[in-house]
Amino acid sequence: MTLPVRFTRDLSELPTHAFGTRSLTWWGVVGFMLIEGTGFALAIAAYFFLMSQEQLWPPSALPPKLLWGTLTLAVMLLSDIPNVWVKKAAEEERLRDTRIGLVIMSIVVIPLLVLRGFEFANLNIGWDRNAYGSILWALLLLHTTHLLTDWVDTLVLAALMFTEHGGEGRRFVDTSENGLYWHFVVLSWIPLYVVIYWVPRMTTGGLIG
Repeated sequence: MTLPVRFTRDLSELPTHAFGTRSLTWWGVVGFMLIEGTGFALAIAAYFFLMSQEQLWPPSALPPKLLWGTLTLAVMLLSDIPNVWVKKAAEEERLRDTRIGLVIMSIVVIPLLVLRGFEFANLNIGWDRNAYGSILWALLLLHTTHLLTDWVDTLVLAALMFTEHGGEGRRFVDTSENGLYWHFVVLSWIPLYVVIYWVPRMTTGGLIG
């Protein structure tokens, strides 16, 4: 009886991590963004449904003050510049630059959270006043949750990068995918900004207010 020939290969030198579509983490983040993007879409759809039920929009309120939401948008768009840089540094496994980039991204979120506080204070309506107030607060709170989630993730990654295990390949992968998620946080704010701040100004109620 002839036994089949078996071929063996030493796999010890193969990389233990990968970036982009070769990474399971990447697919997990993309899947999460699709789920959360669907949540944003449903919330926006609820906003327009409620608007269709009213003769004036916004009902019994002035549109939110434009200044704070616009400042938030500007700072968010600018924040993607260091985010692109740190993402590239992580994918090239440059430890020093990755550490610096994560510290910068950890600090960048602080003024965004301050601006978000001013946004909530200048919506010109309480969350419990009517359906318009409820959906307005829900949209802003939904995005704030994602903002906080990414900030905590960035803080954890920054701390890990300064440990003895900071130069491990998987940490660079985590940093790269964290940068991908920040793209989502920034881009998702654009349609929400339009809905929250400009749609009420395009309606009869908003123009009268």
